[in-house]
Amino acid sequence: MASVASITRIPAQRPAPGRGAPAPLASSDALVLRGVTRTFGALRAVDDISLSVAAGQKYAVLGSNGAGKTTLFNAITGDFPPTAGRIHFFGEDITGLPPHERIRKGLRRTYQSSLLFRELTVRDNLFLAVRGVANGRFSCWRPGAGDASMVATQDLLERARLAHIAEERVANLAHGQQRQLEIGMALAGAPRLILFDEPAAGLSPAERRELVALLRSLPAHMSFVLIEHDLDIALRVVDRVTVMHNGRELRTGSPAEIENDAQVQAIYMGSRH
Repeated sequence: MASVASITRIPAQRPAPGRGAPAPLASSDALVLRGVTRTFGALRAVDDISLSVAAGQKYAVLGSNGAGKTTLFNAITGDFPPTAGRIHFFGEDITGLPPHERIRKGLRRTYQSSLLFRELTVRDNLFLAVRGVANGRFSCWRPGAGDASMVATQDLLERARLAHIAEERVANLAHGQQRQLEIGMALAGAPRLILFDEPAAGLSPAERRELVALLRSLPAHMSFVLIEHDLDIALRVVDRVTVMHNGRELRTGSPAEIENDAQVQAIYMGSRH
């Protein structure tokens, strides 16, 4: 069992008085948060979070309801910009950028609630996702079979394991298939980092196995950060984990260290450990 001392805590990286700016970011960092805080009036929903996600790294942020996980995602995407702290994406400070500019730079996100066009087919949803991040996305010309957007759509169908139901209306899909489609849409336009917000919510055991296989099949160079209540899924698909509690970082470590940490077990894993 890993001791509590073996779990690293990443301190907020703030300039010391009289010492100027923080050290330069590592070129291998995909995402760096420094002292990110988000308040809503007197409520500190996210409180001084600092973490680094390397390029290609698979990362999880865990915690109970109300821990601040989704608010942290909202700060990263710009939906609710941080009240304090800085966010860097591949070395660039994006703290003040609007959400659409972050998307153009290669940041993607899925949401807890499905955001799909239910009356359109699986293929049509993926096609719209492809065109939404492409140049000339407002063109009125109907694309031919060999059009780059059509080719990219077919590729996403294969990567999301949905080619066999490409012409099915989304309204007819099982919940797990809709989650797969959301991941496929997030893959449009060669993203550099994806934020997955509880992708396993409401899935059956078979659908969870399919989700794990899909997450493990993502390209090695692609980073992702996963929010998930299902610890069994999260710890099987990531390299690094931060556990949040009451808006703050509780522990950061490897999946094995987090799983074996006594305080994490007591708060989040219950008696099964």
